[in-house]
Amino acid sequence: MSLFHRPNCLGLACLATLLLLPLTALHGATPTGRPNVVYIVVDDLGYGELGCYGGRDIPTPHLDALAAGGVRFTNGYVTAPFCAASRAALLTGRYQTRFGFEFNPIGAKNAAPGIGLPIAEKTVADRLRETGYATALVGKWHLGGTAEFHPQRRGFDEFFGFLHEGHTYVPPPWAGVTTWLRRRALPDAGLGRWTSPDGRIVWSTHLNSNEPDYDADNPILRSSQPVDERANLTDAFTREACDFIGRHRTQPFFLYLAYNTVHSPMQGADDYMKKFAHLEDIHRRIFAAMLAQLDDSVGQLLTQLRECGVEENTLVVFLSDNGGPTKELTSRNTPLRGGKGELQEGGIRVPFIVSWKNHVPGGQVIGVPVTSMDATAAALELAGAGVGKLKLDGVSFLPLLSGKKTAPAPERPLFWRVGRKHALRSGDWKLIRDGAAWQLYDLAHDIGETTDLAAKEPARVQQLSAVWDQWNVEQIEPRWR
Repeated sequence: MSLFHRPNCLGLACLATLLLLPLTALHGATPTGRPNVVYIVVDDLGYGELGCYGGRDIPTPHLDALAAGGVRFTNGYVTAPFCAASRAALLTGRYQTRFGFEFNPIGAKNAAPGIGLPIAEKTVADRLRETGYATALVGKWHLGGTAEFHPQRRGFDEFFGFLHEGHTYVPPPWAGVTTWLRRRALPDAGLGRWTSPDGRIVWSTHLNSNEPDYDADNPILRSSQPVDERANLTDAFTREACDFIGRHRTQPFFLYLAYNTVHSPMQGADDYMKKFAHLEDIHRRIFAAMLAQLDDSVGQLLTQLRECGVEENTLVVFLSDNGGPTKELTSRNTPLRGGKGELQEGGIRVPFIVSWKNHVPGGQVIGVPVTSMDATAAALELAGAGVGKLKLDGVSFLPLLSGKKTAPAPERPLFWRVGRKHALRSGDWKLIRDGAAWQLYDLAHDIGETTDLAAKEPARVQQLSAVWDQWNVEQIEPRWR
C-alpha cells in the first residue's frame, strides 16, 4: 500500500465538472468559490540550495517545477533571521516587533508561562476561519508551548505536529537513518569527528556544543494528544497534509504545512543517502538526503492537489523561515553574505516561490523586494477578509503576479530589529548595524555586501537612518530575551 493514500478525486462526475470550469481572472472568484491557500514553510533552508536558485549538487526537481510554473522571487525576505519571530510575522502579517516577539524562545523557554504569540494578535488562520475556511497546521508551531497558545486556540481547526523548535525525524533508536549530532567531546574525550562502527551515528565537535534536547517535553501531537509516530516526520507531515486536502477539497481551505526539514538534528534516510553516495563528506550527504526527501514530499503534495481537482483553485506559497546555518548544516546562502541569526542578506533573504496554476503566469522571475507578510495580505485579500481595514504591514503581492510589466510594485522600505542588530532596505540600498555605526550597501551592484559605502554616502545614511528611527518608535520592547 502506498504511504500516501489519496482519495480518488477524479471520478467521472468530478472530471465532468472540471471540464466545464472556466478560468477566472487573478482577482476574481474561483469556480468553487474562494481559492484555497497553502503555505509550505521549510526550516533553515539556505538561499542558494534549490536548483532554481543556483544549487547544483542536490537536485530539487519538484520545487524547481513549482517555480517554473509560477513566480520565483529573487528578493524575497522574512522579518527575522531565526524561526519563531519570523513565523510570528508570517502568520499575522505584522512586524513581530510591534507586539514584542523579537527573540527566539527555544527549549524550555518556549513552554514558559506567557511566552508565545500574543493572544491579542489574530493569525491568518483566525481571519480565514472567520470567513468560512477550513484550517490546519501540520508540522512545527514554535509560537508558545502552553495551553493558551495552542494552535487550535489560534485559528487552526486541526493540528498535527510539535510545539517547540525542533524534533528528531524518527523515534529512538533512529532506525533507517544516519544521524549527525553536535557534541562537545568525542567518546575518547577528544575533538573532531567520530563515527559509530555501523556508520549510523556521527558525532562532531566543530561547533563546540551539544545537540539541543529537542524531544524533551515535545511529543508529536494530534490536536493535544500524543501519538506514537513511527514514520519519518517529513513523510508523516506530507501524509497528514495530503489527507487534509483530500477531506476538504470541496470547500475553501487554508493549510499551513510547516516542515522542520532541514533543521537539525540532521538525519538522512537510507534510500536518500544511497542516492548521494558520491558526496564524500558525510555531513553534506546527510543534508542532501534531507533536502531531496523534502523535495519529493512537496511533489507528493502538488500531486494531491492535482488529483483532487483543486490545483487550479489553490494559491501555493513556498518559503524558508530564515537563511541557512552553514556551519551547522552545510547549508549554502550563495551568493549572499551571512546566514541564520544575522541580518546580512544570507540570514533574511530566502527562497520564495508563489504558484497558482492558470491564474499566475509561469516562468516569472521577479526582483521586486517582497516579504513573508505580503503572503498573508494576499491570502486575506483573496478570501475577501477585508484586508484594507486591517492594520497589516504586509502588502498583497497579487498585482505583481499578473505577468504585466506595468504592475505596480509596493514602494515601502523593509525593516529589521533584533536587539542591537538593526537593518533597513529601501530600493536597492541596505542599511545595517550591529551595535556600532551604520553600514551602507548597494545591493544592485553588491549583493554580497562586501563594500561599505557609508563614508562615501553620509547624506544617504542620515536619510535612511532617520526612516529606521521613525519606524522603530512604533515598535515595543521585547516581551522576553
